[in-house]
Amino acid sequence: AQIVELFRELVERMSLTLIFIAHDLAIVRNLCQRVVVMHRGAIVEEGRSDEVFSRPKHAYTAALIAAVPHLDPDKPLLAPWKMATA
Repeated sequence: AQIVELFRELVERMSLTLIFIAHDLAIVRNLCQRVVVMHRGAIVEEGRSDEVFSRPKHAYTAALIAAVPHLDPDKPLLAPWKMATA
C-alpha cells in the first residue's frame, strides 16, 4: 500500500505519467485513471478506469473483472485452522 501511495504522490506532485502493468485489478482500479486490457498480446479494451470496470465492452475484460473475489465486509475472516469442520 505504501508503494501505491508513493506512485500516486509522485504522479500528482511532479505531473508524471505512470505506466503500471499489473494483474491486481484492485490496485489498477484504485491507482489508474485509464486502463488498457490485453489478451494474448493484443489490446482488447481501453478507456477510463471507472468506465472499463463498471461497463466492460469486451468479454475478456468482463471475465477478468468477474474473476476478482469479493469479500463480504460483514463476515469476519478466519484463519483456515480456526474454521469449523463438518
